[in-house]
Amino acid sequence: MAEHLLDLAAEVPSWKRALRAAGKSDATLATYGLGVDRFLRWCADTGTPAELTKANVQAWLADLLDSGLQATSATTWLGGVKRFGAWLAEEDLLPDNPVARLSPPKVPTKVTESLSDDELRRLLKTCQGSKSLRDRRDEAIIRLMSETGLRANELVGLQLADLDLERQLATVTRGKGGKGRIVPFSPQVATALDRYLRVRRGRARPDNTQLFVGAQAPGFQYWALAATLRRRAVEAGVQGFHVHKLRHTAATRWLRAGGSEGGLMAVAGWSDRSMLDRYVQASAAERAAAEARGLNLGDL
Repeated sequence: MAEHLLDLAAEVPSWKRALRAAGKSDATLATYGLGVDRFLRWCADTGTPAELTKANVQAWLADLLDSGLQATSATTWLGGVKRFGAWLAEEDLLPDNPVARLSPPKVPTKVTESLSDDELRRLLKTCQGSKSLRDRRDEAIIRLMSETGLRANELVGLQLADLDLERQLATVTRGKGGKGRIVPFSPQVATALDRYLRVRRGRARPDNTQLFVGAQAPGFQYWALAATLRRRAVEAGVQGFHVHKLRHTAATRWLRAGGSEGGLMAVAGWSDRSMLDRYVQASAAERAAAEARGLNLGDL
């Protein structure tokens, strides 16, 4: 009698319910689910039996990379498949997780440049044209992100109650991986936020608790944040801008000013040292040169 083949696709809804019960965010569910969906689609397209085996997943990854997919994306999708395999094993649907020890594709280290102080000043200058909600809001956002390293989704998720202007603190209630943290900011950021909030009070509905709101629509999500900051970059003549660049800029400015690496990891919400290295690699030579000048090693 032939061995019964587990219907992987039929188990996906139950797996997602378990993830949701474990407190995983909608974004995490979508990311994990995409990896499993792509794997099952590859099985169907190639006529490969939809079995979760090491050989099948390795062949799938090889095809992904051969088709030009970035190693980072392949690694993310593999993470979803691994999570699925772990759940199948926990539920005794498989004797074990066959892909638990499968190594992800090697991800090349990419150096992402941060904004220079001049570029940052030019961005802020585009917000000085008026006292409109958009100008006041965008100045507060640029200052806050370039100083604290808040992720884009963390910023748009901030609520009014998360802000403490007196103590100059913002509370990220749910950061990446479900981890919260306290983020300090400077008096300059507090002033920019205070000015924005005065305009916001006359524009937003009383029941809207989101800190940053749209100039037209009440909501303010990632796409709106990315769009308004891209427009600022065009106005300022800043090339190659993307929202994530402000996080790199915050890390570079922190270390350049003499801040500790441990303090930066705490403020930025990093638990892995390797993430710190990736973010600050672009400024390492600059900081080393400044340090060398300060050491004055030529004074013999």
